[in-house]
Amino acid sequence: MPLSEQSSKPRPIYLDYHSTTPVDRRVADRIYYYMTEEFGNASSVDHSWGDRAEEAVKQAAKQVAELVGAHKREILWTSGATESINLAIQGSLSANPEKLHRIALLPLEHKAVLDTCHILQKRGWAELIYLQVDSRGRLNLNHLEQVCAEGLSLICVMAANNEIGNIYPIQEIAQIAQRYGIPFLCDASQAVGKIPINFEDWGITYLAISTHKLYGPKGSGALVLRKGHHLEPIIFGGAHQQRIRSGTLNIPGIVGLGEACRLRQLEMAEDEKAIASKRDKLQSLLLDTIPDLIINGDTTSRLAGNLHISIPDIPNSAVIARVRSQLAISTGSACSSGIETPSHVLQALNLTSEVIEGALRIGLGKFTTDEEIDKAAEILSTAVSNIRQAMLTNE
Repeated sequence: MPLSEQSSKPRPIYLDYHSTTPVDRRVADRIYYYMTEEFGNASSVDHSWGDRAEEAVKQAAKQVAELVGAHKREILWTSGATESINLAIQGSLSANPEKLHRIALLPLEHKAVLDTCHILQKRGWAELIYLQVDSRGRLNLNHLEQVCAEGLSLICVMAANNEIGNIYPIQEIAQIAQRYGIPFLCDASQAVGKIPINFEDWGITYLAISTHKLYGPKGSGALVLRKGHHLEPIIFGGAHQQRIRSGTLNIPGIVGLGEACRLRQLEMAEDEKAIASKRDKLQSLLLDTIPDLIINGDTTSRLAGNLHISIPDIPNSAVIARVRSQLAISTGSACSSGIETPSHVLQALNLTSEVIEGALRIGLGKFTTDEEIDKAAEILSTAVSNIRQAMLTNE
């Protein structure tokens, strides 16, 4: 289809903020400047272009550290949370033929955590212990403590879930981990910039961040690494970043992450309050217009922009097929290369197949408008009504 025809069509309302966020225009302006004007290589030590690039990296580290309560020297730059998670897990757990590593992990983790741990298990390096959750996805802290008392090499619990939006008690988990001397990896890609996090005071060991989840660019991220914890590199070629992660630094992406963090520090509280209000309005409209609608997850502790619903008698694929030209929502995580499989998150909650097959993830963000909320409710309720009518006609 020609671009002219594409641009003439109205764009679908975007409600898939858990998948990715639009880049804040202020962040984009900074990125553009460091792509076209200040394009120096931070490793070029022989001239001022390299000096200014290095200074920009230091400033970004300070901005990231201030948002998550860390020290700027604890920031390692990566291509995103997936690389950060791989570096933390693979870099901290080398092969040990005498004794298997024991990793405790939330069964609701992102595939970046699950698949990396499964690889270590497949290699014969690790034993995996899955932490207990209830039908709302809430973590059993007593079980966590029991598992820790038996000895672990690593704990993996995300700060917030990318599907059902649950926020986990990271401070309490970190305290338990510290009590037993166990390193704690927290995938905070969905949480940074949305909820307060204090890396230093809470005692987190590794914290993974992805820039494109907080109104910054894709392909950029960070791993916050607690002082005194060593990681073996998984990428070689130049001994950059304390010999932990080699490769020419992505200066525009790093600057973008820094600026995004600076803006979140200033605007997070007000933005998230407004987002939660819009989410609650959409939830209320859908409950009023769609009979038998189910809200999944922990509604008492979830991300402000998360609304995860199920319509048990209608496959989510049928809803998506009807609304995709008007509304951008999803059937689950965007972490599996477009492969359609039942959500491992919902399966871990032991929900019925009807609830899982009827599940839809709706994600709101700071650029979502009240008008879009009203229109999205109308689009969804109309689609469901039409599908139900068609099903009755075909009986």
